[in-house]
Amino acid sequence: MAETDSSPLLSVHPSTCLVDEKFEVEVQHLPADSKITLHALIHSDDGDDWEAFGHYTSDSSGTVKVSRDKSLGGTFEGVEAMALLWSMRPVPESKPGRLFKKKNVQTPVKVVFSVHEGHLAKGFKHRTPLASASAERWYLAPDVQRVEVAERGIKGTLFIPPGSGPFPAVLDLLGGQGGRVEYHSALLASHGYVSLALEYIGLLNAAGKLQHMDNTYFETAFTLLKKHPKVCPDKVAVMGMSFGVPVTLGLTAYSEIMEPKCVICVSGSHIMPLKGSLADVYAALQQNVEKIRYDEKMRIIWRDLLLPIPVDPSKKVEMGKIKCPVLLIAGEDDQNWPASESAEDMKRMMEKAGNAHLLTVLSYPGTGHLIEPPYSPHARFSDFKLLEAKTKVMILWGGETAPHSRAQEESWQKTLAFLEEHLCDSSREVTPC
Repeated sequence: MAETDSSPLLSVHPSTCLVDEKFEVEVQHLPADSKITLHALIHSDDGDDWEAFGHYTSDSSGTVKVSRDKSLGGTFEGVEAMALLWSMRPVPESKPGRLFKKKNVQTPVKVVFSVHEGHLAKGFKHRTPLASASAERWYLAPDVQRVEVAERGIKGTLFIPPGSGPFPAVLDLLGGQGGRVEYHSALLASHGYVSLALEYIGLLNAAGKLQHMDNTYFETAFTLLKKHPKVCPDKVAVMGMSFGVPVTLGLTAYSEIMEPKCVICVSGSHIMPLKGSLADVYAALQQNVEKIRYDEKMRIIWRDLLLPIPVDPSKKVEMGKIKCPVLLIAGEDDQNWPASESAEDMKRMMEKAGNAHLLTVLSYPGTGHLIEPPYSPHARFSDFKLLEAKTKVMILWGGETAPHSRAQEESWQKTLAFLEEHLCDSSREVTPC
């Protein structure tokens, strides 16, 4: 590379922010029309390395600006301001089936950026960069409280925004492999909502055996959240994902205790026996194991377990009984749950019942099951631990990286807008009640 008056300078602004905020990555003091590769690297909480890179050519002033300039190749192409995050994938030497997870929300996601001469596709760790910079991206904003909950049999983590409150609140029912998943609730609290990340899958009973939590468990959690001194009791929402969706819809339709102001359902279904519970959803899946399919690489496809959508109304939640606003988010390439077909059926049911005005459906082509907060790396497949069998399998989640990532960004923005509309006062800020 030809000499310039000063060394190349790589900058990231802001260098510290929340994970759903955009940044600007810029390289200056390059020779004009020089070919470079911009590389981004994250070392995850699981010990895996994730990378993304784009090929650029500097302009006449020797500058590359990611939000303005086209990537000519790499893990993404075109003008993509945030693709150095969302196009990340495990480095080539990684074991197959990695899934990006933030386990400790009290530490940031650290991203190391580097700029290299030429258009490269591998060998980054063995090369000395022309320049480098780092950024911290947080799920947890400063001064958000994290409080572990173990009360009245409930297990979870409560996140409380700074300030005297009281605040609107969200009961967060993420699905997945069980355990306590906190990053979602941490981010909601960073936007001004008290949020309870409820642990409800994979819990053991006194005999050390897996138990499926009954509806009383969720009602108790909702009541605890509602009665918290920092919470507006009449401004509590429920957000369910995957297995959390039938639980959310069922209790919203039938419970006299759990009466949310609004609900958000991501990548799930309403298929659950009339006034049923989570255990009934598992039972319905077990009855249809012959419908399990595999792709050409023997990755499991579970979506057919709940198809076709039942015609019998006793096998699904009575959507006509729901009296609060509902936001449904579905990926049309979800290979894990029939989320798109379920959304269509829920819409028909609510139109027939006369409460379709309460429903908003966001359905995204090319989008899989794991619809995460914006700019999270997309995984089309990953390892999955079967809790009952205590074995690992490879699951196909679906989605194509670019459309899936755009769906993550848009659906999160619309989720925050939905919560603001139904839980907050008329001002744009999330304010105490």
